[in-house]
Amino acid sequence: MLAARRGAVLEDVADACRGAGARAVAVPTDVSRPEAVEALAERALAEFQRIDVWINNAGVGALGPFERVPLADHVQVVATDLLGTLYGSYVAYRQFVAQGSGILINVASELARHTVPYYTSYAAAKHGVVGLSDALRQEIDENGLTDVHVCVVMPTAHDTPFFDHVANYTGHEVQAPKPLHDPQNVVETLARLVDNPKDKEIVGADGVVKILMKNLLPGLQEKMAAGQIHRTQIEQSPPAPDSSGAVRSPVPRGTALRGGRSEAA
Repeated sequence: MLAARRGAVLEDVADACRGAGARAVAVPTDVSRPEAVEALAERALAEFQRIDVWINNAGVGALGPFERVPLADHVQVVATDLLGTLYGSYVAYRQFVAQGSGILINVASELARHTVPYYTSYAAAKHGVVGLSDALRQEIDENGLTDVHVCVVMPTAHDTPFFDHVANYTGHEVQAPKPLHDPQNVVETLARLVDNPKDKEIVGADGVVKILMKNLLPGLQEKMAAGQIHRTQIEQSPPAPDSSGAVRSPVPRGTALRGGRSEAA
């Protein structure tokens, strides 16, 4: 089952899966709408009679000084990144309890465990994803559901089209944080968790260091992270007009696994 907002792009992915010998069903879905997520789950059960793995991976971001980002964009970031994950977790978890097994994988971010400026609603939503997942895992343990698993993946910055889709109200061209990793690493992590579920996976060694520093030296880590983002995104980046990106509605650009920023650098 494949779900995303851009139906034509989604069907291309489904065709690639079919070409590799898989059965694939594409369902255009906006995960910020609970009725759409419920319909997706119903379609999955109609097609396959059960749900073994559910991955919540949809995500958008709005960059800029907190007060310059339109409130509607902040709200939509939370609706997609946190509420969309909650809706998906809800329909999947109900089915897992009914059938006695299942793996829920929620994709958060390294910013679920530390923060940087100009990503306020994104960081808030990703913190919520980890809190949701941790609390749900406690319920699983208390109720002895040994074959139901909740995994959280926390990638660092990866070279995906995220930075082409992000809403930008910084007044400057979007600069992806460095180092920028190969998104294939996240793909392989997701596949590995299907076979061997774990509670948490940080993808990117620099993310491990940042989160460790946040726990051990929070004041220093916050100052270093804030300074780096401010320099690269505000002080050193060329001017650019404001853009709502793909937060409120899909955009045609950015359909590949990789965004191409690593090659450009």
